[in-house]
Amino acid sequence: MAVRAFTVSYPGSNILVTWTGLLNGDTGAPFAIADWPDKTVQLTGTIGTGGSVRMEGSNDGGTNWATLHQPDNTDLTFTALGMEFVVENPLLIRPNVIAGDGSTNFAVRLVGAKKI
Repeated sequence: MAVRAFTVSYPGSNILVTWTGLLNGDTGAPFAIADWPDKTVQLTGTIGTGGSVRMEGSNDGGTNWATLHQPDNTDLTFTALGMEFVVENPLLIRPNVIAGDGSTNFAVRLVGAKKI
């Protein structure tokens, strides 16, 4: 179980936060992204057997984490590669790889946009 660092870039007026090399049991280092309230997250990589990534948010500096949600109010937990909109706007966000096998290896990309 490792905490994986992120990289940040600024395409256009947006922000792109990327965590790579996420293996079973890993979390991404928390990132403060509340200044960009419209967020979309994409999961790519190798799922392996039973691979799953849960997107989590915290408003207390990372002491307590809560599962974020998709627009239909279901948990924002990926069990397949894809892309989803993030409903909440917490202070901190991180990916958490909650299941997988030895071949599980994910990249999570979070794009944030400011409201106009």
